[in-house]
Amino acid sequence: MNMNGAQMVCEALVAEGVKTVFGYPGGAIMNVYDAIYKQDGFEHILNRHEQASVHAADGYARANGEVGVAMVTSGPGFTNAVTGLATAYMDSIPLVVISGQVPQFLLGTDGFQEIDAVGISRPCTKHNYLVRSIDDLPRILKEAFHIARTGRPGPVLVDIPKDITAEMGDFVYPDEVDIPSYLTVPKAKEEDVSAAVEAILKAKKPLLYLGGGVILSNASDSIRELAALSQIPTVETLMALGAMGAKNPLRLGMLGMHGNYASNMAMSETDLIISLGARFDDRVTGKLSEFGKYAKIVHVDIDPANIGKLVNVDYPIVGDVKEVVEMMISGLTGKVDPEQYTDWREILARYDALYPQSFEDSDEVIKPQWVIERLGELVGEQAIITSDVGQHQMWAAQHFPFDRPRQWINSGGLGTMGFGLPAGIGAKKAFPDKTVINVTGDGSILMNMQELITASEYKIPVINVILNNHFLGMVRQWQTFFYEGRYAETDLTFQPNYKALAESCHGIGYDVTTKEEFDAALKDAIEKDKVAFINIQVARFEDVLPMVPANGALNNMMLPKIANPDKGEK
Repeated sequence: MNMNGAQMVCEALVAEGVKTVFGYPGGAIMNVYDAIYKQDGFEHILNRHEQASVHAADGYARANGEVGVAMVTSGPGFTNAVTGLATAYMDSIPLVVISGQVPQFLLGTDGFQEIDAVGISRPCTKHNYLVRSIDDLPRILKEAFHIARTGRPGPVLVDIPKDITAEMGDFVYPDEVDIPSYLTVPKAKEEDVSAAVEAILKAKKPLLYLGGGVILSNASDSIRELAALSQIPTVETLMALGAMGAKNPLRLGMLGMHGNYASNMAMSETDLIISLGARFDDRVTGKLSEFGKYAKIVHVDIDPANIGKLVNVDYPIVGDVKEVVEMMISGLTGKVDPEQYTDWREILARYDALYPQSFEDSDEVIKPQWVIERLGELVGEQAIITSDVGQHQMWAAQHFPFDRPRQWINSGGLGTMGFGLPAGIGAKKAFPDKTVINVTGDGSILMNMQELITASEYKIPVINVILNNHFLGMVRQWQTFFYEGRYAETDLTFQPNYKALAESCHGIGYDVTTKEEFDAALKDAIEKDKVAFINIQVARFEDVLPMVPANGALNNMMLPKIANPDKGEK
């Protein structure tokens, strides 16, 4: 078919099965938006900021596992999108971001709204393209989707000059991709998996350590089967929550800086770490020289560059986590004796009983942990939970009963404030029938609050639960612990009227000061099916505990003042 470059972009998106595109138009990408106006193959959501467009595409991709698509213009449109690209890159989320660029004759001239998008995005994309010929455009678009979704997923940028989108050419969309320099991950070597299986059989204190890769590879069912077969205790990173299911008796919980006592002690005392799709992030390991110091390490990762990058690995396995776990199940069946780890499980059960993930509730003020636990009771399995970044994120991770993979959507690696609301918009578009709740703070919510109007216009009822402590809470906590209480620029006492703010954008707002008011507000927000702000006044100086100080050993935790009262521990 003969068509212009703008039409080719739309045809390629339809060919890739794209149903929803998030974006914001501008001069350099105007031709593409004109083509979007004329087509009916996919829906376009107009966000009110380019950063939010990429976060929305990101939330869409995390929720359903498909490639998210965002579209922005050149110059400031693209630079606004960079935070979204970096967020997706750190967490290995498959995106294709299409940016407009000035016409080719203006490249390198400092033309109006010209910026080197390829150069800027190089550190935060899996791959990027500057299209220089209309003949290359169909191939590049096909490659972009292929690269984004295969191997270790990630965001891919396609930067298209305006003259390319106007030029006519023959559109022949490839059926297959041939990129000799792009090597897909081969099947894991059987001898590598067999060696790991033998190590498991010999171990006395093995530990399954689950990372975000188990979610990306859809390995949750297989990992639950492996755990059930072997009866090996399991810990999850922030990005793996939901993989095992909150009620699974073999799940100890989250580990790391704000992990629970049993999980961190398990990692400190294990003799075999079985790392599945995790990258040994500093927020998990703490002080590297003390991390898993008594353990041999099995490291399964789809990206060979990750293996041995931070820790010495005894059993490296390059491959897809789901495939490797299924090979492990085959190797262990009929050989593993679950009873051989009974003593180990009992030790960890005692740790969990001594310092359970708990908090001291109050009848006088709403504790943020209570809000999260109450959310779990009221919406539980039926909800998708997004979050921003800060104390509220950690409380959600610690206290919400995540039952399934892709139920928890947050910015882990980059820690992007302002992520939650637009990501919630994307998640709700992916699953219109699910309740989507963004757990946020009074610091984070203001960073992309313009997306209230996006949610209202497109009738995307994301419920924003604001844990309002009138502080930039996590920074305040560090200032309390490590800066002698010098609260430099973290006091957020001066605030908008959140209820009025939501209503001004055609949503609904609630001010909550009691537990009863929270229950009523949440019920009403779900029933009214509109974007909502539930502004909850919570205990102002509540801290996220346990906490491992930066670069501290995992077994050296700052713990709540009161442990399990039945154990008489102080």
